[in-house]
Amino acid sequence: MIGKTVVVTGATSGIGEVAALELAARGARIVFVARSQSRGADLLDKLKPGVVHSFVVADLSTLAGMKQAAADIAVAAPEIDVLINNAGAMFETREVTEDGLERTFALNHMAYFVLTTALAGNIKSGGRIVSTASDAHYAERLDFDDLQFALRPYRGFRVYGTSKLLNILFTRELARRTAARGVAALCLHPGFVNTRFAANNAGKLGMMFGVLKKIAAISPQQGAKTIVHLASSTDVEGRSGTYWYKSRVTTPSAAARSDSDAARLWQVSERIAHG
Repeated sequence: MIGKTVVVTGATSGIGEVAALELAARGARIVFVARSQSRGADLLDKLKPGVVHSFVVADLSTLAGMKQAAADIAVAAPEIDVLINNAGAMFETREVTEDGLERTFALNHMAYFVLTTALAGNIKSGGRIVSTASDAHYAERLDFDDLQFALRPYRGFRVYGTSKLLNILFTRELARRTAARGVAALCLHPGFVNTRFAANNAGKLGMMFGVLKKIAAISPQQGAKTIVHLASSTDVEGRSGTYWYKSRVTTPSAAARSDSDAARLWQVSERIAHG
């Protein structure tokens, strides 16, 4: 990774932080997104010296924040070798952003879409776009009439799983669109990781995940391995559009393999981003 520039969202904690530190240790220059100046400064202090790493501060749950982050990243990193979309969260109750978007949909899907499409011209030929998805997608199906759960019962984990299905479909269509430029689009399941995930939920959902993490979760170091692999290994060449777990290609759900849904989701996302 020496001489390469890696952009990471969701980098100030959990698997994103571990991936940023590991890729920096391998020689990469890291440009990352932080939710606050203090959290950005804390990670910057941890990154390997000798390379000029940097960060931008942004709220990736708003369209304005996503677009400003992309503009600031483009200045800091005119040429990008790897873009890692990793920011995300789960919410116990339905919240709506200033754009009128359900917050999970905004942060977990639209941030991936807006940043990636805005930075497409900065990603070098032969570069990679790596997006963190999840096996939580397996139980979900898309309803294009209610993508943001305004009509259906809102259950935090179901909404989260649906957002991860969107990540895989986004990667599928992205791979088709970037093939001519030689840019690979890849996504992954990191495993059930003991991080701050779901810590923003004070109710039953947060308590449940708190207990499960103590019993069954793997470490952030283990969870970050597939991200690092997809960012750095020659093993991914010729495998754009694929879904990975434990650094190996695996098969997502049938719903996640729908080319027509992937194309339709792209069109919907474009309208939201630019409408």
